[in-house]
Amino acid sequence: MAATKRRGGWIGWLFVLPAAAFYLVFVIQPLAMTVQYSLYKWDGIGVATWNGLQNYLRVFTDPDLFASIVHAVQLIVFFSAIPVVLGLAIAATIRRIAASRLAVVARTVIFLPQVIPLVAAGITWSWLLSSTGLVNQFLSAVGLEKVTRAWLGDFSTALPAVGVIGAWVLLGLCTLLLLAGMSKIDPALYEAARLDGAGAFREFLSITLPSLRQEIGVCVTVTVIAALASFDIVYIATQGGPGNSTMVPGLEIYYLAFSERQVGLASALAVILTVLVIACALPIQWLTRDRKA
Repeated sequence: MAATKRRGGWIGWLFVLPAAAFYLVFVIQPLAMTVQYSLYKWDGIGVATWNGLQNYLRVFTDPDLFASIVHAVQLIVFFSAIPVVLGLAIAATIRRIAASRLAVVARTVIFLPQVIPLVAAGITWSWLLSSTGLVNQFLSAVGLEKVTRAWLGDFSTALPAVGVIGAWVLLGLCTLLLLAGMSKIDPALYEAARLDGAGAFREFLSITLPSLRQEIGVCVTVTVIAALASFDIVYIATQGGPGNSTMVPGLEIYYLAFSERQVGLASALAVILTVLVIACALPIQWLTRDRKA
């Protein structure tokens, strides 16, 4: 019996081996090499020279590099808080009209940004938010000409505008995840609440919200990582401008490594970004995990 169990264990490891080897070669090894490069001053071609922790020190002392991290943290409000809060409201509304055709149409329309390539979404929003775009045309039509501006070209509005694009992209994902979680809630709980005289808002606070702990955790984790690791939307919409007002770590790493050939500094920023992502994701997972498990 023991021999059979050992044999079964080895067979299981054989099934895992291809995936483990792939993960080791394409994830662990590049991560280890990035940490190694971060300790050197290297242009990617010539001889690397030992630089110790100077690259990390420069990330935190250089105003432009540190500002990119601050911008990524600020984008969390748009990429995470807005999609999750709006997703909860929209999912609760769709659940109440689940039997109607409108619910099917709403789910399709809201999830549509997820199936549109981010490059296409970035280009489209760049047109919409330009000085002659549809947004400014609408504002002018309703008598708000003084508010119009090049939203992605203004230092004060460029980062929030990028955040709006990210919120639009992630709203559909959060809504469908939360809607799937709501579908698992026992309808008897809502019936009992109504018998006790609870209204729609009380039902949401007392039944829906506590039951969606894990789904909310998934949404917040995914959207926070998307904010911290943002690259494509920012690159297409603003390329980090105007100035460095929308520069984020992912884009900064790209410029440092491939334009300025400061591979060591880019690697240090990449390591810091990885640590920041883990530092944000782990507490979220711990706070939202199933306490009954």
